[in-house]
Amino acid sequence: MNTFQLFNGLTFAALLFVVASGFTLIFGLLRIVNLAHGALYLFGGYIGFTVATRTGSFVLGGIGAMAAMAAIGFVLDQGLLRFVRGHELRQVLLTLGFALMLNDLALVIWGGDSFTVPIPPMLRGGTRLFGVFYPTYRLFVLISGLVVFAALWLLLNRTRLGALIRAGVDDAEMVEASGVNIRRVFLVTFLIGSALAGLGGLMGGAFLTLYPSADAEILVFSLAVVIIGGRGSLVGVGVGSVLVGLLNTIGQVMFPELAYFVIFGPMAVLLAFRPLGLFGRAA
Repeated sequence: MNTFQLFNGLTFAALLFVVASGFTLIFGLLRIVNLAHGALYLFGGYIGFTVATRTGSFVLGGIGAMAAMAAIGFVLDQGLLRFVRGHELRQVLLTLGFALMLNDLALVIWGGDSFTVPIPPMLRGGTRLFGVFYPTYRLFVLISGLVVFAALWLLLNRTRLGALIRAGVDDAEMVEASGVNIRRVFLVTFLIGSALAGLGGLMGGAFLTLYPSADAEILVFSLAVVIIGGRGSLVGVGVGSVLVGLLNTIGQVMFPELAYFVIFGPMAVLLAFRPLGLFGRAA
C-alpha cells in the first residue's frame, strides 16, 4: 500500500472515529442499542449540506447538523427509548423503525439524488506531504478526528460529567442515591453521541457524498469499529477505526471483490479469541 492509499485509510478512519465514538457513547457506555445512529449520520449530513449551501458557511453547516441531531436524539431518547430501557431487543426494533422513518423523511425532503457538501475555499486543493500531493480537506478530516478524540478523552477522564458517566455505568443506583440525577447525565451523553453523528455526516458528505443508502454503510462500519475495539472504550474505538479504515482501503485496492471480507474476516477471528474486543471489558 503506497503513501497515498495509507492517507486514504487514515482519513477514512478519522471519519469513522467521529461517527463511531458517538455510537460507543450510546451503545458502549449507556447500553442502548441505537441502530438509528447511521440514520442520524445521513440526516445530519443532509441538514449540514442545506445550511452550508444556503449560508455559504461550512462552520454553520456543522453547527446546524450537530444541533439538529442533538434535538432529534432528545426526541428519540425521551420520547421513545425511555419506555424500553433494559430491553435490548425492543431497543433494536424501535431504533430500526425510527431509522426507517428518518430515511423516508429524508427521501421526501431531499429526494434520491446524491449531494456533496461544499468544501470551504481554504480547504480546497492539495498539500504536499511525505512526497505525495494529497487533498487538503482530507487532511482536515484527519486532524478533526484527532481533535475529537482529545476532546472526548478529556471529557471522560478530566471532567465531573465524565466521572459521573463512568460511575453511572458501573452503578447507576449508587450515583443516584448520592443526589445526582443520573438520567439527566445519560441524556446529555446521548445528545453528545447524536451530535457527533451529525458532525460525521457533514464531514463525510464533503468527500463520500450523501445518498439514500449511506446510513446503512456507515452503521455497518461503526458496528465493526466498536466490536473490534470493545464497546465503551474510547481508545478501542480509535484503534478499531484505524484498523477498519486501513483494511477497507486494502480491500478496495487489492481485493475489490472481497472488500467486506477483508474487514469482517479478521474481525471474526479476533472475536474468537477476544469476545469483548481488543479493549472491551465485562459489563
